[in-house]
Amino acid sequence: MTRCLALIAALAVVAACTQENTEPLLSASAERIVSLAPNLTELVFAVGAGDRLVGVSAWSDYPRKVLQLPVVGDAFTIDQEQLALLRADLLLVWESGTPTHVVDELRSIGYNVVAIKTRSLDDVAEAILTLGDLTGHEEDAAAVARQYRSELQMLRETYAGLDPIRVFYQVAARPLYTINNEHYISELISVCGGDNIFKDLSELAPTVDVEAVVDRNPEVMLASTDAGDDAFVEWDRWPNIAAIRLGNQYLLPADEIGRATTRVVIAANAMCLALQQARANRAAEAAP
Repeated sequence: MTRCLALIAALAVVAACTQENTEPLLSASAERIVSLAPNLTELVFAVGAGDRLVGVSAWSDYPRKVLQLPVVGDAFTIDQEQLALLRADLLLVWESGTPTHVVDELRSIGYNVVAIKTRSLDDVAEAILTLGDLTGHEEDAAAVARQYRSELQMLRETYAGLDPIRVFYQVAARPLYTINNEHYISELISVCGGDNIFKDLSELAPTVDVEAVVDRNPEVMLASTDAGDDAFVEWDRWPNIAAIRLGNQYLLPADEIGRATTRVVIAANAMCLALQQARANRAAEAAP
């Protein structure tokens, strides 16, 4: 089960962002909402509209009360019979992960579907505001978005001006996936004063080879806790990589780093502390 959850989390991060989104069909104060992505489920609760949810997607597990709601499928497969029974007046889909054909099919049936974008850190704040508009919780949503942005800004200011440090974020080991500069995880690395070694690649979540990692010589390696304690064990074969030599390999909380919600601030704090420790290890090696 742990391996399965790790795979799901990895796929969530590397989902291709190729969907062409049409203008959302905004619904004034939706009363019966079905969310087809765990992060959107969480954001509905964040704006105070959790009582409007009547159905959710697989892997929706936060906050815990969401476990009481019926599951209607995932981003790729929808239980149409179950969905019809829920009489939803609004379906929320993840713009980056729900395939276009699924969205088109749902709209063709007659459902009011709104695609929510959460690729960047600021997208999360905008998603919160959109969900506030959709549920009649505009004031609550504005307060949540303001707090979220404020906490990220405090981190930016705290870690601004520090010596940069080269970071490799490992989404999955086999195949070896990472993220480019457009991904919100790369933004978090920048917030903490790090430099994503693969920020220049064109794909959002590209596959890379071992030789490329060795050549770019990261000083820090990061992954999520879903990867397990052996996440970096294979890298021990390359002891000259700075991150291996310095012992700078860190795991970040899986749900917080893997879901684009307000909880990425928790992941950001953990990441910033890890990079600070990595800087200290680098300084210790350089000291006479």
